[in-house]
Amino acid sequence: MQTPSSRLQNTLLIAALAGSIMLAALGISIATVALPSLARAFSTDVQALQWVVLSYLLTVTAAIVVVARLGDVYGNHRVLVVGVALFTLASASCALAPGLGWLITGRVVQGLGAAILMSLPLSMAKALVAKERLGAAMGLLGTLSAVGTALGPALGGALVGVYGWRSVFTLLTLCGAGLLALLLSGLLKAESTGPSASRIDWAGSFWLSTALAGLGLSAAGGQLGVRVQPWMLMTLAAVALLMFIRTELTVANPLVPVALVRGRVIALSLSMNLLVGMLMMATLVVGPFFLSFGLGLSDAETGLVMAAGPIAAALSGVPAGRAVDRFGADRALMAGLLLTLVGLAAFATLAPLAGVRGYVMALLLMTPGFQLFLAANNTVVMVQADPEHRGLLAGLLGLSRNLGLIAGASLPPLLFASVLGQHGLAESPAPVIGHAFRVTFMAAAGLAVLALLLAALKKA
Repeated sequence: MQTPSSRLQNTLLIAALAGSIMLAALGISIATVALPSLARAFSTDVQALQWVVLSYLLTVTAAIVVVARLGDVYGNHRVLVVGVALFTLASASCALAPGLGWLITGRVVQGLGAAILMSLPLSMAKALVAKERLGAAMGLLGTLSAVGTALGPALGGALVGVYGWRSVFTLLTLCGAGLLALLLSGLLKAESTGPSASRIDWAGSFWLSTALAGLGLSAAGGQLGVRVQPWMLMTLAAVALLMFIRTELTVANPLVPVALVRGRVIALSLSMNLLVGMLMMATLVVGPFFLSFGLGLSDAETGLVMAAGPIAAALSGVPAGRAVDRFGADRALMAGLLLTLVGLAAFATLAPLAGVRGYVMALLLMTPGFQLFLAANNTVVMVQADPEHRGLLAGLLGLSRNLGLIAGASLPPLLFASVLGQHGLAESPAPVIGHAFRVTFMAAAGLAVLALLLAALKKA
């Protein structure tokens, strides 16, 4: 039975875990609004500046499984402390950067810390929260991630407007320092895994990180000034992936045990997580084109309409987690996917017909569906986790979601552009843009149906 003191310690640690995820999400979104100011400060072009955002995202994607495994081997709490310290020092380096190269290097190190901040809280929450309340904890972590994403542009815009671009990284430094103090305080005795007898599979870690970096660069390189051809990067990713699989089948302590990911529940949950990540990004990337060129909204009006999504996510995260605890993760997962499907269908039908009202209605249907799915799916995976692989599974959840986001940033816009044809956005009339939007989200609804079929197969 927990004493009041131990309950306070657990409450404070859960708050620190939620703050970790929020800080990592804030690190993505708050930097985007500083790009125009950086362009003026360093007199450089947009392609070079995009690496301020891309370097962070690529590092998180390439490192998230490896750093999560470090938590299993060396202890979650101590690795999380290292991650927060790394994030804080890198943020300070970014704030003091004398040039763009320095800033991008700092963002790479910051992304390495963010990979730890994103993955280990899920693992540590499993050890701190009773099984019957795990869904609520996952919902809370999802809510704070959404809050960090939604808060970044507004907070960053206000800071840059008054104090300049360095202020956003100064804020991240101060937040990181506060979080580090909380984790290091004597009140917090983390009930997470301690060091294990296992070793890190460094060869497998190298090949997996190389494969993921090659995949991410091939998806974004064409738009960001990468001179290496995308097919070369894809070839590198394929070779590295084959070497990773070969390594995992031969080493004594593989980074990702084949038996672990071969299990039906884990494999299908990770597949659904990838699909839903892709759907989430599709709304963020294709939506602004429809609002601006299809409905004729200004940039400010488009941002206001798009803000309804993160606000709905922040409000629905905790209730979604409680629903998982009350009705069971499997039922909540199916309900979340069904609500997502309804929302995507509303995008394809209501938005082109009813304009802004239809678009917002679709967002308010789909976003709680996302939150319900994420809370339920994270719960399903973490319930399956034994102490030795808890961090690894949390890292695989983050990886599958990030891969979905990368796919969602490239494939739906490609479909949207192909339906528009050779005229492009600027010259296409509103009905044509509405038709392309409808086709894109009908295809997205098809992916949601596929996710539902995978969920049904998982229950079979």
